[in-house]
Amino acid sequence: MHLRFGTDDLLRCRFAFSPLCETHGAVRTLRRADAHACHLPWLRRIHSAVRELDLSPLWLLMPRHGGYTPDFLSPPAPESGGAPADIADELERVRGTDPSLVGAELRRSLACTPGAAASAAGRAMLDDPARAVRELADLTERAWHALIAPDWSRLRSLLEADIAHRAQQLAEGGLERLFADLHPRLSWSRGTLSVRGGVGQEAQQVQELRGRGVLLTPSVFVWPDVASGFSPPWQPAVLYPARGVGNLWQRPTAGAEQALSRLLGANRAAVLGALDGPASTTALAARLGLAPSSVSAHLTSLRDAGLLTSRRVRHQVLYERTALGIALLSGGAEPEG
Repeated sequence: MHLRFGTDDLLRCRFAFSPLCETHGAVRTLRRADAHACHLPWLRRIHSAVRELDLSPLWLLMPRHGGYTPDFLSPPAPESGGAPADIADELERVRGTDPSLVGAELRRSLACTPGAAASAAGRAMLDDPARAVRELADLTERAWHALIAPDWSRLRSLLEADIAHRAQQLAEGGLERLFADLHPRLSWSRGTLSVRGGVGQEAQQVQELRGRGVLLTPSVFVWPDVASGFSPPWQPAVLYPARGVGNLWQRPTAGAEQALSRLLGANRAAVLGALDGPASTTALAARLGLAPSSVSAHLTSLRDAGLLTSRRVRHQVLYERTALGIALLSGGAEPEG
């Protein structure tokens, strides 16, 4: 896939993560043996929940060996002024997709798997796209609650930390610096972003962006691949593995916690450990039973060391771990489950 940028496209590159995208990534991961090593603790933990779900309608639209998955299942997140996507809003967008577009994308996807369009499930989808999109959205909602929701705070922290890191790269070195580190299969040259061997794409397809820009989406479950695509009316997007995925499902051993306390000091280690999701100084102080002034000083030190990042949201400043902070906290870790 080759994405050709014009001047306007350079102004419309943005980042966003998507709980809907992560849900479908998790569903796909269940059938990908090459991703099991990274996600094995999670797979062990959700095994019982998976047995309660019939994911075959979604799997039918996720070709095993490349091919096309319907864009309407995980449409690129709309511009939201920096607010993170909400799963309920995303599912409503899916349910509201024009049935004619649903039918066209279903036909394209089913054609990628021999016999899929002629199967009972495939025929039912093609005969009634409006019903199909409702049923697929309902199944996706059940998958969200079973596979993603229990861990969403942790996943969200990782994805937000990745975006903060990438935004810093973009500020320091522009798109060239950003794309040089995003994924080994991505390359940037003369205004064209090339994605080699990405999931779900035609190898030599060229897209002229024509002012639509690109949505860059960090993902936990696209690992170890990169994915690109989305034809009109959707904004082109690139999904890449978020930093720190390898340590996501690890938990520190007792020895590691003691070592981290010796390295940072007990209170700073506690502050770092308490940031399971974005939090303010006041919230952390209440959670840890420390004075706000003390917590503020620790947060500043941790941020200066590159272990935390901060961002202002309305009237408060929220702190969260960077990928480096996540990796340090997970040092000497053992798998969950």
